[in-house]
Amino acid sequence: MKLLGFLAAFIAGVVIAFQTESVPIGFFSAIGIGFVLARLHTLTRTVDQLRGEIAELRGAREPSPARTDAATSTESPPAVPVAAPPFAPAAVGESVPGADVEAVETPPASTPPSTPPRIDAAAPSAPTEPGLAEKLAAALKRWFTEGNVPVKIGMLVLFAGVAALLKLASDQGWLSVPIELRLAAIALAAIGGLVFGWRQRHTRRSFALSLQGGAIGVLLLTVFAAFRLYGLLGPEAAFALMLVLVAGAGVLAVLQDALALALLGILAGFAAPILISTGSGNHVVLFAYYALLNLAIFAIAWLRPWRALNLLGFFFTYAIGTAWGVLRYRSELFGSTEPFLLIYFAIYLAVPILYARQQAPQRRDLVDGTLLFGNPLIAFALQAALLDYARLPLAYSALALAVIYALLAWRLLPRERLRVLGESFAVLAVGFATLAVPLALSARSTACTFALEGAALVWLGLRQQRLLPRLGGLALQALAAGAFLLGSLNTAGDDATPIANGTFITALLLAGAAFASAWLHDRAEAKPPQALVLYLWGLLWWFAAAAYEIERFADPALRAHTWLAVAALTGALAAFAYRHLPRAALAWTAAVAVAAALLIVPGMSETGARLYSPAALATLAFYAACGMFALRTLRDGETVPLRVAHLGWLWSWTFAAAIALEQCATDAKLADGWHDGLAAVPLIAAFALALLRPAWLAPPLGARFDGHRGLLLASQAAFGALAFVALLASPGASAPLPFLPLLNPIELAQIGLLLCLARWLADPATAALSAQQRSLPLAIAAFAFVTMATLRAVHHYDGVPWSDQLWQSNPAQTALTVVWSLAGVVAWILGSRRGQRTLWLAGAVLMGLVLAKLLLIDRLRLGNLFGIASFIAYGLLCTVIGYFAPAPARAKEAA
Repeated sequence: MKLLGFLAAFIAGVVIAFQTESVPIGFFSAIGIGFVLARLHTLTRTVDQLRGEIAELRGAREPSPARTDAATSTESPPAVPVAAPPFAPAAVGESVPGADVEAVETPPASTPPSTPPRIDAAAPSAPTEPGLAEKLAAALKRWFTEGNVPVKIGMLVLFAGVAALLKLASDQGWLSVPIELRLAAIALAAIGGLVFGWRQRHTRRSFALSLQGGAIGVLLLTVFAAFRLYGLLGPEAAFALMLVLVAGAGVLAVLQDALALALLGILAGFAAPILISTGSGNHVVLFAYYALLNLAIFAIAWLRPWRALNLLGFFFTYAIGTAWGVLRYRSELFGSTEPFLLIYFAIYLAVPILYARQQAPQRRDLVDGTLLFGNPLIAFALQAALLDYARLPLAYSALALAVIYALLAWRLLPRERLRVLGESFAVLAVGFATLAVPLALSARSTACTFALEGAALVWLGLRQQRLLPRLGGLALQALAAGAFLLGSLNTAGDDATPIANGTFITALLLAGAAFASAWLHDRAEAKPPQALVLYLWGLLWWFAAAAYEIERFADPALRAHTWLAVAALTGALAAFAYRHLPRAALAWTAAVAVAAALLIVPGMSETGARLYSPAALATLAFYAACGMFALRTLRDGETVPLRVAHLGWLWSWTFAAAIALEQCATDAKLADGWHDGLAAVPLIAAFALALLRPAWLAPPLGARFDGHRGLLLASQAAFGALAFVALLASPGASAPLPFLPLLNPIELAQIGLLLCLARWLADPATAALSAQQRSLPLAIAAFAFVTMATLRAVHHYDGVPWSDQLWQSNPAQTALTVVWSLAGVVAWILGSRRGQRTLWLAGAVLMGLVLAKLLLIDRLRLGNLFGIASFIAYGLLCTVIGYFAPAPARAKEAA
């Protein structure tokens, strides 16, 4: 083998020396080629040795059928153990003659068969695909080591000799024979070799094919020399002869099933126009010739599945065509160039189908991916260059390709053997249809089409349980969103009609495609997590569409009303979907949409709009209908979303009523006390109903309201406490009515809140609180209420301003001393009469507070009548109480 390699290197060096007319170059080339071939031979031996070792390891890991049968049989009688030599060496893969079955001791029937010892060896990794250099080296090695090697080497030497002879005869003029006769003699010798090779095709096939290929090559060189070197043939005659030789090579290749001859003929056919080119630049003749050559390839592909021949024609056709287009094409040549591009595309569109049809049924590589995908991509790129990248014509071209591939997919998909090819055509159809959209339509239309197409691909992928179409559909929806956003940057503010405009409709289509994809994923058996993500993506576009429409077209005074209608509609739609597809995401959507009115209703009055205006009443009525439907739908669903929806529903109506009453007070020009007092009435009423008549608040939930009534009461108590504290700071103006202590709007509202809070603390919902935890907040609230009511009365009756001056005024301090003292006296008396020491102590604490006030504050006013009155009143009250209301006995003393 090494000898053949060195011989091949030597011959190659000789050929190079002849061609370059330099012996050193040929010498060093021979050395280099010889080194490469020697290295290739060494690496080949190493790979073969490694493959043998892997095969031996695999054979050692797989138990023989005899061993498996002997180990797994439990019904056969016990075998007599055969003694084996200790530590007997055994070669892997070596078998002993006559010992087909290994005798082992069979365990009892009840004992499970023992597992033969296995060799822990790493599984051989999958062989990697060789690279281009390795493939070329392997092909070169096969050419020099397989088949009839002497004939191949002889033909190489013959080529070199003929070339050198022709060149030498031309340069030196050694032969006196006319060049015409010399070329004719060479041609006759080549024809004789061709005939002799044809006659030997049955007995010495490899020799015959090599001889025929060499003869055709010599004939081609002779024609080329007659045309280019000696001018004996015109371009038309030379081209015709080359065409005849190429056709003959193809016929011989098909008749003898010889791929090498076909490759030689096609290669010569593509090189012929270049070799005999005169520079005339007639592209029509060139492309017509290449069309005939490709038709020949198509005819051969009809008979033989020669992928190499198909690829050779494909690459040469498009490479030469692209080079011509870059160097010579002008827009006025479109009419004479486009038909040839269509012919080439049609030929290499059909060749992969012929290739797939001629494969064996069990083979899986039915698709020639290079031709299948390379042909439309290169052809479309060339088409774009021919059309000067005009968008609309390119869109029509892409659409035509989509239709062609769709029809092919429709025809091939029902055929089991061609299903893979049909699916590939379907992918190309979808791809070109997708490409046609942005080329022909605006960004919005592109977004719409991409979104719908993405949803369709998701459906197809889920139906076929294939990941690639699903990912393609999701990617298309993402591209649709990007196209929409980019288009919106250029068309912002162009919409003139509410709802019936491109931006809103496109955003709705994006949302609809996302919702459809989420529904399709939810229907899948595996229920992938993408369903929730896609649903949230759809909600985002739904609210984005609403936001654009509201900000663009809604009256600023009614934007909050519109948002309330959108929230109500969203809740109703989500509840409707939840009724047919009970999913947590839909329940939460309906719940949050209903509860969102908590944030929207207060905003309805920010621009001065009235909640009792026709627009507001219509919006609230729509919200009421949608909210009742959502609550009724969620009634039998999950607990937490139901609670969120119902609590938000009740509080929304409470806020709406409070805002409406406050607006009524404003429109009636009532004093500020009426504003605050009337705003607290809905809260007091809702609090009282939840405490005393909870069934009135239960519809449409019924008994399920009991589960979160405690949460409602707690929230009302917290908000009521805040409202109570806020009302303490109000001066309590009650115009047009006169101010009356305890009967003005502010103090009546505070009394109502205190009563509700006291009733709530006595409710079973607060049974976990101790008596002290219940009474202390009420005592503090009552003390604050009494104090501020006193100051409020001083403010109205004595004319002291409602500010810090009120605390510094003598009437206010005297009134506080008297009122606090009376409150302490009442607590003392009630605590003493009822035997409630805690109440009595509370009165005592209050009286102690009054005493501290007298000593720290009122003593500074002993020089006036108010300070003196404070001291005298406090002393008299303490004296009287000490006589009539002594301290109750302690619990232990009473016992």
